[in-house]
Amino acid sequence: MNASGINRAFSIDDLRERARRRLPRGVFDLYEGGAEDELTLRENRAAFERIRLRPRVLRDVSSVDTTTTVLGTPLALPLLIGPTGAVGFGWPHGEVALARAAQQFGVPFVLSTSATSSIERIAQAVPGHRLWFQAYILKDTDFTLRLIERARLAGYEALMVTVDLPVGGKRERDMRNDFSVPFRWTARNVAGFARKPAWALAQLLAGQPVLENLVGLEAPKTSTSGLVSSVGRRYDASFDFEALARIRDAWGGKLVVKGVVRDDDTERLVRLGCDAVVVSNHGGRQLDGGIATLDALPEVLEAAAGRIEVLVDGGVRRGVDIVKALALGAKAVLVGRATLYGVCAAGLPGACRALDILADELNRSMRLCGARQIAEITPDLIVAAAPGSAA
Repeated sequence: MNASGINRAFSIDDLRERARRRLPRGVFDLYEGGAEDELTLRENRAAFERIRLRPRVLRDVSSVDTTTTVLGTPLALPLLIGPTGAVGFGWPHGEVALARAAQQFGVPFVLSTSATSSIERIAQAVPGHRLWFQAYILKDTDFTLRLIERARLAGYEALMVTVDLPVGGKRERDMRNDFSVPFRWTARNVAGFARKPAWALAQLLAGQPVLENLVGLEAPKTSTSGLVSSVGRRYDASFDFEALARIRDAWGGKLVVKGVVRDDDTERLVRLGCDAVVVSNHGGRQLDGGIATLDALPEVLEAAAGRIEVLVDGGVRRGVDIVKALALGAKAVLVGRATLYGVCAAGLPGACRALDILADELNRSMRLCGARQIAEITPDLIVAAAPGSAA
């Protein structure tokens, strides 16, 4: 799809539909799906829909400033492109496209450990741009520390440690599609690939994607009849606060912890010296039945008490969602599926279109709420319905 065609996508949901039409079902479900009954996946979105706004009127909103700071450095928008794994299955070296889109829009890009583009490849693609590295903690501790050192040498400004994933979630869509990472050929998924020739040709020309950061790590034994996330079988289920302190010392730079939904965990992370936390439930892809991130945000903010920055992810699909998250007290949001839909629909132009949609909707929502700058997106703008009530 060319750049002019992608401009006919007017919402993130439009980009989602274009990505769905382009990708084989197994690849689309890899990105789209959640764990088990997908209760948490749906609840993340429903939490935004429960919140209603109380706009101010008769304010001069002829000019709106969407800039803010995260970890002391300016951002053009109060968002980051969050870590999403295996993007190259949807678009060859899709992480490079996402990083370049982030650069164009003046927001940080967070590279996943399980990316199909390496730490170094991304740094070379966007020299001087703000990059964060998201680290899964592997059973092979030395390998994890080498990844962290590679990120430091490549100039990544922050390390984001994901802590809500001691084991991989049970993603039943992947099981039904015979889809696994590393990829394996089966009659079911080959038939699905054949029905998407444009995608198949792009993959054929680029070569089968691999998780470049994990090259050299011994692959765990797995099968499609078990838990599909073979990467999940590499995780260190014994990782704890003491081990996180060792990671903090080895890194030495800005440390962000992702996967926090409780006040007691937040308090311990503050004492440990973290610079920020991300309220996250892994997009509903791990523990099903977990609390929606937006519902968990107030508790985490209260525990943080302004001592560290609090970000949130999960379910952001509209610019007005960003307003709601910031009004509750978040410093910024991370978007994952929103930009993933864009890049899978049309590569770099699609990723840019996703950010353009969110930026435009944020600007419009701020004007309609009477907020001329990010600091004016305050709690008095919102009223929340009770959890579980009808939207």
